[in-house]
Amino acid sequence: MSVNIERRRDGPGETDHVDRAWQLKERIHRQEGVLKQRRGFFTDAYRRAATLLYFEDETLVAFGSVRRDGYILFLAVAPEARGQGYGERLVAEIAEEHTTITCHARTSNESALGFYQHLGFEIDRRIDGYYEDNGDAYYLKLGEQDGIRKRLSEFLRR
Repeated sequence: MSVNIERRRDGPGETDHVDRAWQLKERIHRQEGVLKQRRGFFTDAYRRAATLLYFEDETLVAFGSVRRDGYILFLAVAPEARGQGYGERLVAEIAEEHTTITCHARTSNESALGFYQHLGFEIDRRIDGYYEDNGDAYYLKLGEQDGIRKRLSEFLRR
């Protein structure tokens, strides 16, 4: 059985896939307790960002929303699709357009921290009480000095 992978994009101001992205984010939130945002905040941030989306046979399996400055607002991969390189590809595509990529991750989200560190992100600083529920975050950064394009370009070739 072959799987058809399709890449789609919502640019700033576009919300063609916001409902499907919200549904995937909420499913991950219910299962793992991460990606905690209110619907209004999510929709607003999504609308202001560029969002890359990967679909497997019309099912959204991964998406990443990034601001113009290279800050990743949301990065989500369906649990059943993890380990297939979708997260790496999303970050690699973001790297094609930005010399520096940054994001926040909960200090308690070991899975996300491991993923980002695997790609070469470094913890820039810790921010106590960053999240609405008073959770702490790390501010992570991957920049040009790390050879971001060279380091991540291999994921685009897969």
